[in-house]
Amino acid sequence: MILAAAVCPHPPLLAYDVPPGSVDDLATLRVACDAAVRTLLDADPSRVIVIGAGDRDDDRDESAGGSLAAYGLDISAGGPDHGLPLSLTIGAWLLDRAGWTGARTYSSAHPDVDGDVALLVMADGAAKRSIQAPGFLDERAEPYDASIAAALAGGDPEALAQLDADLGVELGSAGAVTLRTLGDLAKGADITARLRYDEAPFGVGYFVADWTL
Repeated sequence: MILAAAVCPHPPLLAYDVPPGSVDDLATLRVACDAAVRTLLDADPSRVIVIGAGDRDDDRDESAGGSLAAYGLDISAGGPDHGLPLSLTIGAWLLDRAGWTGARTYSSAHPDVDGDVALLVMADGAAKRSIQAPGFLDERAEPYDASIAAALAGGDPEALAQLDADLGVELGSAGAVTLRTLGDLAKGADITARLRYDEAPFGVGYFVADWTL
């Protein structure tokens, strides 16, 4: 049974320790992620399943971990067996930051849900929201992200399950498939939803939301 779900983005800079006195462009985002993860853990799950983009179809347990060294950050998260992709590494970092010491599953596919679990869904929106964005500007990006934000705010898993994943790929979204998975897993549930963040710093759409099912 799924008790709760949280959606967070996974920019590497989310985990960057900003020096005192420096401008922290992601401070508000980080606070929102912390609050969403806390809501997730307050549901008292027996296991947290972290779902994020990656190239493996097998699930990994809490021994798995990841590093942000490829992004110039001396930061590791999760267990000792490094190899998690960026999305799952940031998910592991958020759980570490929240003090979660319970069971974990990391999945880049469609995980089995067994027992009372919570889902931490790592999903970026379109990467073409401005001319400064990694993918430059695409006028389809903002309405695409708006549809995601509306589904998260409204607790609408059916809308997420019907996201156009092909368009998401065109727009550079690293979360379209992952959000569809959340939609599939939460179909039919009675959901209390909260959208905590919906912005596009650096021209990339980021959402933070939590659902209590």
